[in-house]
Amino acid sequence: MVHINIICVGKIKEQYLKDAIGEYSKRLSRYCNLSFTELPDKKIPDKANSSLEAQVINAESTDIISHLSKDAYNICLDLKGKELSSVDFAKKINDIGLINNTINFVIGGSLGFNDEVRRNCKESICFSKMTFPHQLIRVFLLEQIYRAFKINNNETYHK
Repeated sequence: MVHINIICVGKIKEQYLKDAIGEYSKRLSRYCNLSFTELPDKKIPDKANSSLEAQVINAESTDIISHLSKDAYNICLDLKGKELSSVDFAKKINDIGLINNTINFVIGGSLGFNDEVRRNCKESICFSKMTFPHQLIRVFLLEQIYRAFKINNNETYHK
């Protein structure tokens, strides 16, 4: 059984998001071993300049990199990444699972992450060119992982 680890910056505070994450985690338990590595987000002052924002991005990125494994297949979720259909994403999960039993998905903080994180990942994927709160992306990611396993097992799931 493949192990999927979600490496993410920041904690989920909203109960409705915790509930959705809990529901998808429960559904995924029959298909994979799922874990979360929640890293602390760095506080950003209200009137932060670009230099201070770069410091925050670099600090969070260093923390992310320290949790990436060379043995795992590391994928970052990134606006600069490749967009995939749900079917293509399912194929990717299946293909990776045949050669590697651990997949790390990386979700950066509210400011994103630096190029060093991208270089430490085998690839980058993008769910949309739109910007979403990074907490909400966790739910999107879990739903798409669940959908991928349903597709790969030829099981029906709503469209």
